[in-house]
Amino acid sequence: MPTQRITFPGHDGSELAARLDVPDGPHLATALFAHCFTCGKDIPAARRIAARLASMGIAVLRFDFTGLGHSAGEFSNTSFTSNVDDLIAANAYLTDRGMTPSLMIGHSLGGAAVLKATSKLDTIKAVATLGAPFDTEHVTHNFADALPEIMSKGVAEVSLGGRPFQIGKGFVEDVAQEKLSPAIASLNAALLVLHAPRDEIVSIDNAGQIFLAAKHPKSFVTLDSADHLITRGEDAEYAADVIATWVRRYIALKPPAPPPGAPEGVLRVSEADPQGYLTDITSSDGHHLLADEPLAYGGTNKGLSPYGFLSAGLGACTSMTLRMYARRKGWPLAHVSVDVSHNKMHAQDAETAVGEKIDTWRRRITLTGDLDAEQRARLLEIADKCPVHRTLERSSTVITELAE
Repeated sequence: MPTQRITFPGHDGSELAARLDVPDGPHLATALFAHCFTCGKDIPAARRIAARLASMGIAVLRFDFTGLGHSAGEFSNTSFTSNVDDLIAANAYLTDRGMTPSLMIGHSLGGAAVLKATSKLDTIKAVATLGAPFDTEHVTHNFADALPEIMSKGVAEVSLGGRPFQIGKGFVEDVAQEKLSPAIASLNAALLVLHAPRDEIVSIDNAGQIFLAAKHPKSFVTLDSADHLITRGEDAEYAADVIATWVRRYIALKPPAPPPGAPEGVLRVSEADPQGYLTDITSSDGHHLLADEPLAYGGTNKGLSPYGFLSAGLGACTSMTLRMYARRKGWPLAHVSVDVSHNKMHAQDAETAVGEKIDTWRRRITLTGDLDAEQRARLLEIADKCPVHRTLERSSTVITELAE
């Protein structure tokens, strides 16, 4: 998905560095992503979630909080409250661009920040947290040994994730006095809590407290064996898919009318993993699928192969055609199932000469119901008239052009 590098003024006027992941197609909604404590906008989980949402028409702004990453300002002068104010500033920036956010996503302390910010914004319809703490003071456990020095000197350098950071007394006092319960209880938005039971940084008890403090609608999904930073690609993809599926219930993603000559709209296929073959497939009416190759051919087997989709199309069209015919005839067809097999893998024919016919699909149709022999024979004939079957049997034209 296209990514725009932008800057905007934060809570104190400092220029904050951001990336705006925008859809290839129509822009249907906007989301804000808040990163974890001392992390940044470019961590793998943020990139994957942003890409997944952009594939379904949701633009995502992810930015570095004041004093972090490529953003200006002094980190030692920031606090949890300033993070919340940065989120509100980001919301204002997007609103000025005509892209008012309706979704907030926050990771770890960023999750706590989006809960607080959402309680102050009436345009947010849904908020999702990943590994968020209920008690913001929890973050001080990461530098507990330095607390005496911070409180006596006003600031101290600590090492977090192998990097030095200046932590100020104001930050420690701010997280100590912050209470999220009132903000969570007053959310005027749907809430999704995602948390890993084995999270060693922020225990899953925090997820339970957040969930109990919130009013409905609210949902909880476990991230199973994911670590706190959601570093594994499969965990980030799972979180992205859960958020993308969940948010459709709370944000209207109305697609535009299909273009002339394409009655079913445009199917957008976008690479999800440049190192492999995982691919996002999104239809103009909002449906989402994953395509991939089997492990034996260098893929990760997280979706149907291209030929698997062709087989699925043939089987689905066959079933629908038989149902339509039996319904019109008033025949007692109770159930249809179609087993489809294909004798060639996509990776094996990548260099096959054009025009060489080596494809064979085999369908095994099971018809359930009080049908007589003549009706069954007729339905078998009708199966060969399904549109996809006819398309596969006759030649087709594929017109290819490069986008500008």
